[in-house]
Amino acid sequence: MTNIFEQPWFLLIASVLVLIVLLIVRAVLPQKRHWWQWLVPLLIAAAAFGADFLVQTDIEKIKAVIKTATKAVEEENSAAIEQTISPDYRDSYHITKTRLISHCRARLAEPLIEKNITRISEINIQGTKATVVFTVRIVFDKRSHVYQSFKQLMLIKLQAQLQKQADGRWLISRSEILTIDRQPANWKRII
Repeated sequence: MTNIFEQPWFLLIASVLVLIVLLIVRAVLPQKRHWWQWLVPLLIAAAAFGADFLVQTDIEKIKAVIKTATKAVEEENSAAIEQTISPDYRDSYHITKTRLISHCRARLAEPLIEKNITRISEINIQGTKATVVFTVRIVFDKRSHVYQSFKQLMLIKLQAQLQKQADGRWLISRSEILTIDRQPANWKRII
């Protein structure tokens, strides 16, 4: 079944069909013409955009969390990173959220990243859990030790698991590095 909050095109197509029917009815039955009839397809189209704008779906919330987290890393803002992480966070290297945030603060203390470009390739939602596979192209800051010693760009593919909280927010409960520059990798390789 189509979810109109994820696919507003359904209501836009419905408004076009209503407009076509309205034009036919007005041509066949001129005595039934009323000025307010033009408002019906207009209201349906407005409802499509309103539904899309006002209601944020789980997929949109998940994408927003990933974008917020990668933007926070780019801005070297560990407090913003902390807001996207679940209290029960755990991955193959960081056993707690506190360890992850400490690691972020240590790594982001000096200029590191100029820009992150994120592409989400897969989102799989199962109830209150979601798995997201995405890539981040990192452009390093010219002042960073990585830029000066190793490379200017890096492509990282990650897998994040998110958990839906009681208040409806999605938070990252686990993240794993899958590849670095298309070579198999993990947290220990970059630490």
